[in-house]
Amino acid sequence: MSERFVIALDQGTTSSRAVLVDHDAQMVDFVQRPFTQIYPQPGWVEHNPQEILFSQLGSLTELLARHNLSEKDIAGIGIDNQRETTIVWDPSTGQPIANAIVWQCRRTADLVQRLCGNPSVARTIRSKTGLLPDAYFSASKIAWLLDNIPGARERAEAGELLFGTVDTYLIWVLTGGLVHATDPTNASRTMLYNIHEGMWDDELLELFNVPKSMMPEVRPSSGSFGETSYPGVPAGIPICGVAGDQQASLFGQCCFAPGQAKNTYGTGCFLLMNTGEEAVDSANQLVTTIAASAPNARHTEYALEGSVFVGGAVMQWVRDELGLIHTAAESESLAATVPNTGGVYVVPAFTGLGAPWWEADARGTICGITRGTNRAHLVRAALESIAYQVSDLVRAMEADAGRPIDVLNVDGGASANNLLMQFQADILDRKLHRPQNIETTALGAAYLAGLGCGFWKDTEELVAMRANDDVFTATMDREQAEELLYGWAKAVKRTIA
Repeated sequence: MSERFVIALDQGTTSSRAVLVDHDAQMVDFVQRPFTQIYPQPGWVEHNPQEILFSQLGSLTELLARHNLSEKDIAGIGIDNQRETTIVWDPSTGQPIANAIVWQCRRTADLVQRLCGNPSVARTIRSKTGLLPDAYFSASKIAWLLDNIPGARERAEAGELLFGTVDTYLIWVLTGGLVHATDPTNASRTMLYNIHEGMWDDELLELFNVPKSMMPEVRPSSGSFGETSYPGVPAGIPICGVAGDQQASLFGQCCFAPGQAKNTYGTGCFLLMNTGEEAVDSANQLVTTIAASAPNARHTEYALEGSVFVGGAVMQWVRDELGLIHTAAESESLAATVPNTGGVYVVPAFTGLGAPWWEADARGTICGITRGTNRAHLVRAALESIAYQVSDLVRAMEADAGRPIDVLNVDGGASANNLLMQFQADILDRKLHRPQNIETTALGAAYLAGLGCGFWKDTEELVAMRANDDVFTATMDREQAEELLYGWAKAVKRTIA
């Protein structure tokens, strides 16, 4: 091929993909490879780091072979990744000391409570990192590995071990061990990075007893992360874009200006608003994080973020555990056979409730069942639960930011469900814009890489190439919508109680 491309390595929680993107910002092709989810005991979630690596490298090499591409055909590689997931490895051998502890894993909840239970410590963490102390983030996962893998702490203190989120591990391997680096978006999710000063924080490293020698260099999201130097991968391809998956999605949605927001409907839901150079403190238990920036950004750019733990995963539960549908796609047609849920609410607090509630001990409930409740009502209620949770996030975020979200950009697998998107617009009373390509996470990584290597000139060029969006606008009577929201609020209170 004479045309040149960028490649996004889209490393997610359940699979790794390599995505080929052309100069018109169109996804030409992708290769996807799943990997094993490991559940050693209730509440624990692990991945085999080498299985992640081989799934990602396998998808990359297959994509290159499929299109007969060499290093001359690829302008650059961008990486987006599942955030917070923690890997510790020996740089002399390249071998991880244990399985990766995944962002969903709750094994360190007691450790976080012990270290951060003091309100003054929690305030310090919040003021420095923008995060609420939680096992969700990387800090306690690193501490757990050092304290529970024989000899790990001694080796770490001797400078013999490295830490990285998945992006860092991939970069280290792809560059033949020459680059141990991450970007600010991933660093900001560790609970060890001062987002205001732009550096690893000595006080927090001491709190979690993590040697600073383990920590990667933090480089701009769009810029140089070395070149490929790994057997089987064409040598010399620049790695020039890195971001955590949700910040990559914000960038892929072209939310480059303060006030622009996106919600990703994936396994969980992730709502982010660009707040520009202002790191907005949340009064509603959202987190302040760093947004990915284009090259040569003069200042750090920030975002507000809220997370729903169980988004699209509720439909997997309906399919796999309840057996009410055969495929997730079937949920739309079945839910459409009834005009409403018949008063049924599903609150999918399977692993607690995320923002704005942050109730770790809450457990799922189904409210309002009557003798007339049928399969379609339950499926519709599960589907609507996604929209209700996002609505709670939007209201909280608007209050924190002091500005409305006039347009919500949507992406992720469940955003393809038209019934869900219409219900979301109705409940929010906001416009929803769904791009023609809902794979904006990979696109964001590609954009960062393409800007980093000069494949695209600037963000204005990217905005101009965005295809016509599908637009959903509210059609529901507001009184009816408020009644439904009142019923949801009651259901959530019962769940928390």
